Amino acid sequence: MAIFNLKSFFLLLFIFSSLILAQNEEVQKTDSAGVYKLSNVVITATKTNTSTLELANSISVIDSSEIVSRNKINLFDLLNSEYGLSITQPGGLGALSTFNIRGSNPEHTLVLIDGVEMNMTSDAANVYDFANLPAENINRIEVLRGPQSTLYGSDAMAGVINIITNKGVGKPSLQLSAEGGSYNTFKGSAGFSGNINNFNYLVSLGRTQSDGISSAGQKYGNAETDGYEGHNISSRFGYGFNEQTGINFFLRFTKTETDLDQFGGQFGDDPTYIYDLEEFTSRVEGFFNLFDGLWDQKIGASYYKNSRKYDFDSTMNNPASSNSLYEGKKYKVDWQNNFHLFDSNIITVGIDFESEIASAEYYYYSSFGPFESILPESETTTTGFYLQDQLQFSNDLFASAGIRYDNHSLFGGAFTYRFAPAYIFWSTGTKLKATVGTGFNAPSIFYLYDPAYGNAELNPEKNFGWDAGIEQYFWSSGISAGITYFSNDFTDLFGTDENFRTINIQNAESNGVEVYTKAVLTTQLDIKLNYTYTNTINKSEQSPDYNQKLLRRPENKIGLLVNYNFTEMAKINLEVIYAGKSEDKDFSTFPASRITLEEYTLINLAAYYNLFDFLSITGRIENLLDADYEQIFGFGRPGFSGYAGFRINL
Repeated sequence: MAIFNLKSFFLLLFIFSSLILAQNEEVQKTDSAGVYKLSNVVITATKTNTSTLELANSISVIDSSEIVSRNKINLFDLLNSEYGLSITQPGGLGALSTFNIRGSNPEHTLVLIDGVEMNMTSDAANVYDFANLPAENINRIEVLRGPQSTLYGSDAMAGVINIITNKGVGKPSLQLSAEGGSYNTFKGSAGFSGNINNFNYLVSLGRTQSDGISSAGQKYGNAETDGYEGHNISSRFGYGFNEQTGINFFLRFTKTETDLDQFGGQFGDDPTYIYDLEEFTSRVEGFFNLFDGLWDQKIGASYYKNSRKYDFDSTMNNPASSNSLYEGKKYKVDWQNNFHLFDSNIITVGIDFESEIASAEYYYYSSFGPFESILPESETTTTGFYLQDQLQFSNDLFASAGIRYDNHSLFGGAFTYRFAPAYIFWSTGTKLKATVGTGFNAPSIFYLYDPAYGNAELNPEKNFGWDAGIEQYFWSSGISAGITYFSNDFTDLFGTDENFRTINIQNAESNGVEVYTKAVLTTQLDIKLNYTYTNTINKSEQSPDYNQKLLRRPENKIGLLVNYNFTEMAKINLEVIYAGKSEDKDFSTFPASRITLEEYTLINLAAYYNLFDFLSITGRIENLLDADYEQIFGFGRPGFSGYAGFRINL
């Protein structure tokens, strides 16, 4: 299968080469020539503001205009059409929502919101749950693929999703929005923002509630709906002493209650299963520079707390009851230094210190007697040092190279590196790029210290990843396209022995091809189209799944976005998502049997109309074709649904 991947890559590369040879425009690298209109300035790839034209990294951006036009209820749905990402969600609103980047596990992706690491310390695998993050006040999302531990340490073993919120600007303004629709869903928000001289501020409150669908698939006879209620508060304050010096403060709070089903498939309904979440994050950061801009610095401190409760009682389908509590905290201090000693060189040196604390209580009652598992409050600490150099040669060759060393309080040291060169042929608008690097994922507190499943002798999970590709820019026509081949080798992944004790036993590989094109065809019409082929394989010789595909990762995925402006007052957005077949297991049988999840196509529409300068009417249709599909065997997903609402800006 890997040979087939390479053949596909070189076939697509031949097509790109033909397009390049057909283009004879002479273009110089100057802003005035319009070269940069096809690029974004991103932060995530190098931790400095860098044009995507000068980066070898596979990175994509969802900006504020796209977020507004797509009118999604939460951020999870905004990312669904991005290339290189596959998603899983067992049910509707509030159900655990995760991403796999390039065939990796969900816990191998680091999620940042305004610099705060959001991966849940209270979770056994340290995943981040996207289910409860609304789309309001999100300014941009940057998705970075490939191992990124050199800059970000643990959890960034396969990629980074960086979420940046809005900043208050202009005169004081009040933002109000409301939306209602299918499944008795209601969403409302209110925000206040602006700036006064050098002080900027934004405060937002939101609430979402829904009767929901049955998390256990309705086609198996399940009818009990699983509702959701979520409350969110977010704020951002900043003060700029001058253009080079300032301070920012961020705060977020989330509280939700979700009805769930424990099991999918037949007899999956559980009207008693309740999940409660409370999450709080805060961050303060200061930035300044010295010596006329030769040395700029950013110093930050973050705090994160997550508390999750699960309860269910005995029912006809499950004659047992349980209650559990999982709590986690994370403290982090980081210091980044950028040295601009030469025009063609930026050296970045940084250090960060992180403390993770977690505890758990699990109680289970059945006819076989009670069972409990108590994880007392435990702590791990990690100190990381990193060095990166960004180089530019003759305005054509760009490269970044970095190394990092992390010292973990239990398993010791982890060394990672990354090298990413790119070369641009300005005369044809062609960029050749490649990256190679390593990543690691530290064992969670649960994996280390849980009395039943933990193992204090664990080593971190590891990844060696590389990619290579070509990007083509058609400057005058506003079109760009790219193709990238990627490969990952995951080793020392966490698994269990015959006593269910966590050990480093699993290995896996993934490789594939990512293709994208972006086109601003007119002032009214723009298009984004992408395709991802992902081949994954289990390489754990001790596993019964040896040499078989990893679960819940479709080989083929297509994403299409079309934005059309009818007038300055009205806009419509079309989204098409195709996911090919994938494999899963039916865990209701013993041993669990492999099954195939069928391919599906989703068509979504969104529109808004500016009735007045201060008032917009919004509408949205999800799953227009009423596709009946599963991302996890036995669990349902919403069918055809419609929503309407308004936005007010005063």
